[in-house]
Amino acid sequence: MSDPLRFVSHRIEDYAMQVTFEPAKGTGTVVYNLSLIHKEDLDYALSVFRATCEAGVSPSGLIRVLNEGEDNDGYTIPSGQCGLLTLCSTTLDGLLVKRGIPFNPVGGGVVEVIDNIPRRFTHLIKYESTTIDPLQVLISQEITSVLDVMETGTGSLLGNIRECHMEAEDKVEEVLEELSESYFTGILDLGLPNTPCLGVAVDPQYMGVAALGGTNWIAALREEGVHVRMQAMKGVTDISRMEFITDM
Repeated sequence: MSDPLRFVSHRIEDYAMQVTFEPAKGTGTVVYNLSLIHKEDLDYALSVFRATCEAGVSPSGLIRVLNEGEDNDGYTIPSGQCGLLTLCSTTLDGLLVKRGIPFNPVGGGVVEVIDNIPRRFTHLIKYESTTIDPLQVLISQEITSVLDVMETGTGSLLGNIRECHMEAEDKVEEVLEELSESYFTGILDLGLPNTPCLGVAVDPQYMGVAALGGTNWIAALREEGVHVRMQAMKGVTDISRMEFITDM
């Protein structure tokens, strides 16, 4: 019997339950994305990732490089390629779960940025309506302009949004404050209760939290014409197995 289709919203909830990340200590497990590139493109890919981190369009500078033939949780990196593990923003949802904050994953999309200020989602795919990660889909449509944001402060980035119950507003702010001093940042907007967040409506008694997508650096690579294959929310790994791009 084949496995039933699972919508992305269910996958987010499953992975969020496995997150044990402690922002203050810098320990625990996080959700990661896996990207595959040709090994001859490795140095350039790392330079692009480093640049997106320095420009503030990637939520974390943590990365792990896997060489061809190397195994990661039962998956072997194909011949002639390298695997890059980077932090997935679903890690944020895991922190919300740990703090007992009621939340609903809403969707992933493209965020318009003008003069370095996030303005609104121009495209959005709801997690409950797709079995493919929305940011994977949107990267393939070539509608981002991450490089423009990095160079001029105006363009389009990948982002995602979830809604949290308004009664947990103080706890949400505590989580975001901890993140601002940790390995994971990139909050785009914290909406007011019962108010749209970057143009996306939230359910009554909820507030929106929009964050940078962990795949903006991949979109930047695609914009440069570099071939890259992405597997979003590939799994969970201990953060100690990753290192900062600035230390490489």
